[in-house]
Amino acid sequence: MSEPVLEMRNLSVGYYRDLNILQALDIKAMPGQITTILGANGVGKSTALKAAFGFLAPNAGDILLHGESILDIPPHEKILKGLAYIPQNPGVFKDMTVEENLQLGGWTFRGDRRRVREKVEANYERFPALRDKRRQITGELSGGQQRMVEIGRTLMSEPKMLLVDEPTAGLSKMLAAEVYAMLTDLARRDRLTILLVDQEIRQALKIADYVYVLELGRNKFEGPVDEFRDLEKAFWVT
Repeated sequence: MSEPVLEMRNLSVGYYRDLNILQALDIKAMPGQITTILGANGVGKSTALKAAFGFLAPNAGDILLHGESILDIPPHEKILKGLAYIPQNPGVFKDMTVEENLQLGGWTFRGDRRRVREKVEANYERFPALRDKRRQITGELSGGQQRMVEIGRTLMSEPKMLLVDEPTAGLSKMLAAEVYAMLTDLARRDRLTILLVDQEIRQALKIADYVYVLELGRNKFEGPVDEFRDLEKAFWVT
């Protein structure tokens, strides 16, 4: 049986030491699968991703990447280990061009310009709409195009595991469909492991392999996606 790529064990996390949003949370993300975390607003879904990437220090528990604790590893070193984070709000550099933003994502290649060029070109293949805008200031782009730049820059580092928070927030249905198709392709073709937080329950269930439902910062249900096709059951959250 495969070992999880990422595992949260008995994790308690909060923005204050005496007030935990997550309480004894257990989550596993298996290789090449899309694991989705569902639940009402405020139950700690995004908090789990922030803790996994190192933006929040857990008050208890452990986080493992390929069986190794990463609690004391800063976010930039997690990227070198193959873990990447796509936040809900695009964190692009709005005063830089599209291509400059993408190139920044290749910092892990340590000055290998040829490899950076290849990865930039791969992103233009993935997001054809960006090719003609490569010299355009990113802040002038639409929200959907900025999301493409954000995702493309993240993929520049060749991650093995993606933490994805609300990837289609604020996007049109057409652009959202493209993002979900891309995530599916990354998991199925490129064998990336994805841990997805999403409010778009129907879409999340269409692409997920395994589902966790949280309530008040705790595990409430978990199981293969086929057990959660009934949206009422998937959203038994009070």
